[in-house]
Amino acid sequence: MAAAPELTSPRSPRVIAVRRLARRNTRGKERRFLAEGPQAVREAVGHRSDGEPTLTELFTTPEAAERHADIVAAARAAGARVRTATDEVIAELSQTVTPQGLVGICRFLDLPFDRVLAARPKLVAVLANVRDPGNAGTVLRCADAAGADAVVLTDASVDLYNPKSVRASVGSLFHLPVAVGVPVERAVAGLRDAGVRVLAADGAGEHDLDTELDEGRMGGPTAWVFGNEAWGLPEETRALADEVVRVPIHGRAESLNLATAAAVCLYASARAQRAPGGCRCVTPS
Repeated sequence: MAAAPELTSPRSPRVIAVRRLARRNTRGKERRFLAEGPQAVREAVGHRSDGEPTLTELFTTPEAAERHADIVAAARAAGARVRTATDEVIAELSQTVTPQGLVGICRFLDLPFDRVLAARPKLVAVLANVRDPGNAGTVLRCADAAGADAVVLTDASVDLYNPKSVRASVGSLFHLPVAVGVPVERAVAGLRDAGVRVLAADGAGEHDLDTELDEGRMGGPTAWVFGNEAWGLPEETRALADEVVRVPIHGRAESLNLATAAAVCLYASARAQRAPGGCRCVTPS
């Protein structure tokens, strides 16, 4: 039988303090954010930042603790404090309509941009002026799936640790290096100096993605710059890139949304890089 919850009041000082992490200014001051649900918490448990465990505290209902005993045990083994709570308390901490019974407090895990460059990345997604947290998290997930080496959010983009961004990444936030708050000019210049070709993704681009692939220009280290959901990339940002590339529309659709276009571009680069002659090609020994 499940043990009685330790935290029972949504108005307790600890619950109120944790709830404040839903606010960007509180997250910034404490350098902590919330991750909820078994997938995000499981990934957080296995993540370390600069040698320190990312997950510092875990709140769980007794039922969720039994259902996800492996996650709770791993959290304890990693040094996180585990506290049981009622459904009402978890609902107060959660940002979802149907909470899954697990909410974790995590340390910020973004890296300085210079460290991203020092790793000599071969595939990078740069989010410039991306304002929708769900889109940001989804692009991060796409980048992870495509095998990207890093994601960079410019200083005009949404907060990486917005609960919707964390949730939309479905754990991918904990899988690859992320730099935040980088001016787009510095991002482009730094990547180019690191030997990375910078491509701006834009529906009005003069270069076609299919042509780039057919002519063998996609196999080298590449960074894709993705713009705002509503108005795309401004001219001054497009001008920074080596090329402005459009995803061809073969049917009658007016356009692709941000996350879909990002997935197409990142996977195109990933495939080209792994083809013979690409920068990730593995030659059989």
